[in-house]
Amino acid sequence: MFSDFRAFLAKGNVLSLAVAVIIGAAFGSIVTSLTDDIIMPVVGRILGGLDFSGYFLMLGSVPEGYRGSLASYAELKAAGVPLLGYGRFLTVSVNFLILAFLIFLMVRAAGRIIREAAAEPSDEVLLLREIRDALRSRAG
Repeated sequence: MFSDFRAFLAKGNVLSLAVAVIIGAAFGSIVTSLTDDIIMPVVGRILGGLDFSGYFLMLGSVPEGYRGSLASYAELKAAGVPLLGYGRFLTVSVNFLILAFLIFLMVRAAGRIIREAAAEPSDEVLLLREIRDALRSRAG
């Protein structure tokens, strides 16, 4: 059983998947930073200083003894107040759209590279064709 598991891990697909997951997580962090730190502040500035991540509706009451800000989404959420965080949802949705678009561009570029590579035969293929043609001319 251990040898089967080791053979499974040694396959290129499993290793490629592991690398893709790690790179994907890092890429997701970059897109999150791009959205939170660059795009959304610019959009907020254009729209008059709005910070979308703090937009929410309280769906329940604030617990007794709560001393935090009633305008802070993070503090209210930490206190257990039921909130509808539509601003955070908007930010995450923008993150997703940016990430999906960037992945689309990467897949499109990879497809183009693969098509170009497939269109040009390798040196080995060209050599094999020459050998084949030489053998055909001797036999014929």
